[in-house]
Amino acid sequence: MLAMEKDFDSKLRIQGTNNNNDNNNSNTSSNTAASNNVQRSKSFAFRAPQESFTIQDFELGKIYGVGSYSKVVRAKKKDTGMVYALKIMDKKFITKENKTAYVKLERIVLDQLDHPGVVRLFFTFQDSFSLYMALESCEGGELFDQITRKGCLSEDEARFYAAEVVDALEYIHNMGLIHRDIKPENLLLTTDGHIKIADFGSVKPMQDSRITVLPNAASDDKACTFVGTAAYVPPEVLNSSPATFGNDLWALGCTLYQMLSGTSPFKDASEWLIFQRIIARDIRFPNYFSEEARDLIDRLLDIDPSRRPGAGPDGYAALKMHPFFRGVDWSNLRAQTPPRLALETGAQSGEVDDHNDSSWNPTHIGDGSARQNDGNGGASSSESSGHITRLASIDSFDSKWQQFLDPGESVLMISMVKKLQKLSSKKVQLILTNKPKLIYVDPSKLVVKGNIIWSDNSNDLSVQVTGPSHFKICTPKKVLSFEDAKQRAWQWKKAIEGLQNR
Repeated sequence: MLAMEKDFDSKLRIQGTNNNNDNNNSNTSSNTAASNNVQRSKSFAFRAPQESFTIQDFELGKIYGVGSYSKVVRAKKKDTGMVYALKIMDKKFITKENKTAYVKLERIVLDQLDHPGVVRLFFTFQDSFSLYMALESCEGGELFDQITRKGCLSEDEARFYAAEVVDALEYIHNMGLIHRDIKPENLLLTTDGHIKIADFGSVKPMQDSRITVLPNAASDDKACTFVGTAAYVPPEVLNSSPATFGNDLWALGCTLYQMLSGTSPFKDASEWLIFQRIIARDIRFPNYFSEEARDLIDRLLDIDPSRRPGAGPDGYAALKMHPFFRGVDWSNLRAQTPPRLALETGAQSGEVDDHNDSSWNPTHIGDGSARQNDGNGGASSSESSGHITRLASIDSFDSKWQQFLDPGESVLMISMVKKLQKLSSKKVQLILTNKPKLIYVDPSKLVVKGNIIWSDNSNDLSVQVTGPSHFKICTPKKVLSFEDAKQRAWQWKKAIEGLQNR
């Protein structure tokens, strides 16, 4: 269906290209000169192979997260019982939004990274609608969740997590890569509580990168493109300066601030106001921050990226020697005992969510059912039931809901829920889109019953989770109570807050 299908082969062969004048210059003087550029190859054997699996081979569970063109879902392989974080990417959206090079680059980079602080890629597969990457499942959830559940972290907890992020970032930077989207949502925790950096969808290889990059799998080499998340973007990116390792170190400073305070340092009512605070370097430190924490954050949030600890001539040695990290055993980090994880409300200690959410029936995803019916000429069973006919296609779902979307608008989350009132309850289809828009629809009459006024300001729109299935959407004029039988209350909260913090 797409050119990217061939590029997801376990043996990736790319025809010669004339796009890079550097590569076509016949005066390639020596191998030394070539080594100063990002390594590019016409043939590349993946360590994580492309398998011939279908989505039918997996039992799908809860959503780990949603992005602009992907969803990450807990997936158990039926024959082995192995659990993965399955990243499902919509081919149609990727092509339409010109994201093909980013997807290829993320796949290639993850394949070559090998560090305990970086999520591992195990294998890939695809069908007519979607690309799938089977990633290491981090059952401890996001660092963001720990900050939310605890309100803020103690300095000892923040020190431990920050040290593990520093250790992984040092490796990533030594490989010649800039992550460009470091934030608590992309810092995942293993079952025992160690940090792993995830989501390399915005990664940028530097000119001397040790990563082999294919000619048609490169990020925005010519442009100083804005990528990342507003509250963690450094001022030089807003000023269209080239990307540097200092970009990630600024984001590390923002993340450490958020660990200790519960909120990002530049959080405001809109992206424009956030950017104004970043450019003005408007930082307000709580008085309970220790002198060491305040000093490290202050240095990481230096306007000059070259002066940030880790980016200067002394490299990461300067960062690791900062007094905030006094007592950290850098040579033995992963053997240390992590902070105790705060469990989701309603979860039992040591419990791992292993249920199979029925809304993720494999017949509703990709073209798995079509493959089973190949040659029969029958209609796909994906039309028979359920609310989402193709999970992987972010902007494609049961056609009866399409009428409530504007052209180009796509769904980030959708579920049949109960709208609770004092003496009664009524089933409605709750829909969150990237517009952003939040509505609930009468599924029998197919009419909009409510349009919840969107606001990026948490004072005007917030979500309160009261249990795994129950949550409230609060606005200044009213509070709406919902029950999600699939126990996705926290997912609704994260989806809405993630859109507010975009």
